Amino acid sequence: MNIPYRTQRALKRTAVVVLILVLAAVLLWLCWLLWLNRFVVYTPNGAVLDFDRSAEELHGEPALPPEEGEPISIFYNEGEDAVQTSTELNQLTGYYIDTAALQGDIEVIKQQIRSLAPGTPVMIEVKNSYGAFYYHTGVSEFVTDTLDVDKVDDLLAFLEKSGMYTIARLPALRDYAYGLNHTRDGLPTADGYLWADEDYRYWLNPGSEGTITFLISIANELKSLGFDEVVFFEFEFPNTSSIVFNGDKAETLATAAQTLVTTCATGGFAVSFEGSDGFTPPIGRSRVFRENVDAIDAQAIAESSGVADTAVNLVFVTNLYDTRFNEYGVLRPLDSVL
Repeated sequence: MNIPYRTQRALKRTAVVVLILVLAAVLLWLCWLLWLNRFVVYTPNGAVLDFDRSAEELHGEPALPPEEGEPISIFYNEGEDAVQTSTELNQLTGYYIDTAALQGDIEVIKQQIRSLAPGTPVMIEVKNSYGAFYYHTGVSEFVTDTLDVDKVDDLLAFLEKSGMYTIARLPALRDYAYGLNHTRDGLPTADGYLWADEDYRYWLNPGSEGTITFLISIANELKSLGFDEVVFFEFEFPNTSSIVFNGDKAETLATAAQTLVTTCATGGFAVSFEGSDGFTPPIGRSRVFRENVDAIDAQAIAESSGVADTAVNLVFVTNLYDTRFNEYGVLRPLDSVL
């Protein structure tokens, strides 16, 4: 069907006029809504229109500064019962309880703790690289059968009540049980298999969201149990060429550590790490722990540690009594107390 040329032009002009009228109508409708909005009053029963509002009510009243009130006196408690509000970390000089000690007499451990001054740092292992927890946990169903878990629970409660500065220590990225049940969070080989070390332990990928979520849940649980600090040791990649990892290992570890500190550390809880050479310390309430270090190497390690304050943020875990460790943080076996 052919439409005459004059008719086509007339239809186009009509369409343009209709479009202009529609746009004008929409513009008028929007302006009306904006004007009407001035009279909307919100009540407990909903929004209503009130056209009786005066111009003064519509424009409101200018805000005035508050009147100056009576001065408030502030009292400072400076006696022996003064509350310590500082969140600064202090140099650690204390003791550690390892797995071998926990396999012994728990009552002896309690007696050793009783001889310590309140506030003394005490670090205790709470999990092994097989993935077994030493206490009843809500994070995992895997609890060790080589220790009396009830007695360890009692020891943890005793530590909290004794007023010690308590530190929980556990392997971070070496965990057979978690790796077995969460293969996507492990480190694969070129053949696609989950890599295990010579002790048949799986290593976790610090760049995996699942791994970090798992470590966060552990840290938060330990915080709720009253610990003052957690130390993630074996926070490193395994020394092997058999794994496949696409990325910068040092940067991945630094990012993971910073995420854990940012997420879990508070003014009363520190998140620390025991890494290998070259580990980048995170910013925040955190320390770097080192173990199996000869005293002659302590100064060199301190100079290359990258921590803010080597006396506070660097801790050596050792059974040596060389005084060269003493200018840094140092933890020694608890059985050396008696």
